[in-house]
Amino acid sequence: METERLLLLVEDDAAFARTLARSFERRGYTVLVASTIEEVTKLLETQTPEYAVVDLKLAGGASGLACVQKLHAHDEEMLIVVLTGFASIATAVEAIKLGACHYLAKPSNTDDIEAAFGRAEGDVDVGLTERPTSIKTLEWERIHETLAETGFNISETARRLGMHRRTLARKLGKQRVK
Repeated sequence: METERLLLLVEDDAAFARTLARSFERRGYTVLVASTIEEVTKLLETQTPEYAVVDLKLAGGASGLACVQKLHAHDEEMLIVVLTGFASIATAVEAIKLGACHYLAKPSNTDDIEAAFGRAEGDVDVGLTERPTSIKTLEWERIHETLAETGFNISETARRLGMHRRTLARKLGKQRVK
């Protein structure tokens, strides 16, 4: 008999959370869903999931990185995958430092997430890119690094980067990965 696989899904988009939860349930997981860090804290009082999928940007500007930190502190063995539509090297590095085993950009599906759980150890044979980093990519990374530092506060990020808030909003709107 197969043991229960308990997965915590931290996602503030109710429709996406419902779809992803159903997909994991069809694969034999028991899925708990939370949309805020407060809900996660309450769930952790009675549950210890083996797996977690955490959205990087939660409702009200809350950072999924704080959730990753809380989950890792609760159980260091928990496999945590960060899923985001706002992927950047800065947030990927911080997520891994805080205890995530993997970091995926949206759109990702259940297959991608399950594969990420299986690749928690890393792969020394992963291929290196031949393409040098462009100025636009560097700018995008700097913007997201500053966004993470400011807790996803657009106005403060624009101030720190020395650009108008509308310019920053326009850049984020152009590059957004969904």
